[in-house]
Amino acid sequence: MADIQKRKTSTGAMKWDVRYRDEGRRQRKKTFDRKIDAPRFANTVEADLLRGDWIDPNKGKEPFEIWVARWLTTLGDEKPKTAGSYESIVRKHLPQRFGTWPIGAIEYPTVLTFISHLQASGLGAGTIRNIRDVLRLVLQLAVRSEALRSNTVVGVKVAKSRRREVIFLEPDQIIRLAEEVSRPPQRYRRGERRQPGYPEYGLLVRTAAFTGLRAGELVARRRKAIDLEGKRIYVRESAPEARGELQIVPTKTYEHCSVPEPASLVVELQEHIGGVHDADFVWRSPEGGLFRYGNWFKRHFKPAVVRAGFPTEPDSTTSAIPTLPY
Repeated sequence: MADIQKRKTSTGAMKWDVRYRDEGRRQRKKTFDRKIDAPRFANTVEADLLRGDWIDPNKGKEPFEIWVARWLTTLGDEKPKTAGSYESIVRKHLPQRFGTWPIGAIEYPTVLTFISHLQASGLGAGTIRNIRDVLRLVLQLAVRSEALRSNTVVGVKVAKSRRREVIFLEPDQIIRLAEEVSRPPQRYRRGERRQPGYPEYGLLVRTAAFTGLRAGELVARRRKAIDLEGKRIYVRESAPEARGELQIVPTKTYEHCSVPEPASLVVELQEHIGGVHDADFVWRSPEGGLFRYGNWFKRHFKPAVVRAGFPTEPDSTTSAIPTLPY
């Protein structure tokens, strides 16, 4: 039961203190300058405690940046690529806007204004949606920690992304693209080691197209995952890039599967992995290190798409890459 006490300060001003015990039986006090406000608050806090809706006002005063730091520590069960994406969004977009704000001060109109500013800045709808979702997750932690009564991001909508045309290649087009990847134009610098071509990368493109394996699944393939006699490729891991490093993780669905080796590629695959140890990766960088799909995509695949003469979107900042079933 809330108790109201009247008192006079050293300056002679009158104050009204509302004392009550929270759900943990800890003593709480809130002071008011006007008599009328004290019983209103007392009635409200009693009702909130009775319904189980009471929230800790001190937690609501904590800065947003503290809650972000707490939320980031909960990402241990996420895959490295997902966690890295969340961390990037926090680093680039959220602390600059809400860093020192009390978590309880982030109201629904504030979130709407924030989303409007992101849209006006020219960010894509998908990026804005990801930023909104991370903000929602941070505030949800505050709700479950009884710092907020409700999540003010829930219900905030973002415009849908414009759907891009997906280009599927015919078998002969895939062969042409693979040849372009295998034999890029020769450009040399003085003292640079001459590279006659990249036949293994042409094989990579055809393997991707004719097996349906994703890029990360191909990058993570080790020699032992290819059954030459049974003519099957086993998929147990994927290799996304996160935090600037290649991460070997379970597949997206955590399921193991296998796909048949395309008959047209059996001989080439046998030659390519000949002498490769079971634990070694099938595809590697030109220097022999780990294969970095992001670098290869920009330096080899995209230029080959242009050379092969496939269409691009004129209003896009990057070419619309003809889609292989990665």
